[in-house]
Amino acid sequence: MTRYGHLLLGTALLTSISLAMAAGNDERGQSLYQSHCAACHSLEYNGVGPSHKGIFGRMAGKTSDYLYSEALKSSKVVWTDKTLNLWLADPEKFIPGQKMGISVPDAGERADLIAYLKKASAP
Repeated sequence: MTRYGHLLLGTALLTSISLAMAAGNDERGQSLYQSHCAACHSLEYNGVGPSHKGIFGRMAGKTSDYLYSEALKSSKVVWTDKTLNLWLADPEKFIPGQKMGISVPDAGERADLIAYLKKASAP
């Protein structure tokens, strides 16, 4: 195989690995949600943090039954896989002035959490 062939094969393998990781594992995500998120959040009700029920496609800071920070209310962010990934990686960098004090630095864990939220928070 030529050098070009090896390069194409390597790129294809990395792409497939990246796509597999991006999909996430909702079962691992459920466990992570319980250990990382459930102290403040629920799928069904507001706690210290807002409910995650129906989060996908929802505008950040716009539900009427939770007191959001001004930063979140004025952000114009819509929650998608991409925006949740950015949020979980570093909430303060993504929306400066927000009030969530935790991040999930591991990309695999973020993908798993997002997969779980997508499955479990469907309306």
